[in-house]
Amino acid sequence: MPSDKAPIIVYTGKGKGKTTAALGIVLRAVGHGQKVGMIQFIKGEWYYGELTSSKRLEPEFEMIAAGKGFVGIIDDDHPIEEHQRAAQRAVRLVIEKLGSGSYDVMILDEVNYAVKLNLITVDDVLEVIAAKPDATTLVLTGNHADEKVMQVADLVTEMREIKHPYQKGIRARKGIDF
Repeated sequence: MPSDKAPIIVYTGKGKGKTTAALGIVLRAVGHGQKVGMIQFIKGEWYYGELTSSKRLEPEFEMIAAGKGFVGIIDDDHPIEEHQRAAQRAVRLVIEKLGSGSYDVMILDEVNYAVKLNLITVDDVLEVIAAKPDATTLVLTGNHADEKVMQVADLVTEMREIKHPYQKGIRARKGIDF
């Protein structure tokens, strides 16, 4: 018998396109007048195009950059504990927003990677999944999705990198990569 519960969707893998796939859901849902929330677990201090374009989809789309930026890269000047606190606050924020019952879709951007980096635990993610109202679609993005998360998901898509411009020394491009 088919379930009326909204699905849990996971976009994972080393290839590009996980956040972009989630943003495709945003466009579809907003087009139907649905309320969508996106909490970004890693992104936070750099400028990237979604910060501006997301405002054009308000009030149906709310995006919150809850992270402290990419962890452990050259210009990351935050101690790991600061990244962990930000990610843990993001978990609590997601649970609070899910509890409001006002979202048709909730996206946890880079949450899988936040687990891999030990900013939060897989149990934190499973707690979020348990808090999901039946009517809310939950989308989890990021490389390294944990097996436990993939088992409870209804749809899992793995992006596989075949070729990437970085391999040729081509840097990230405005409007394409950020």
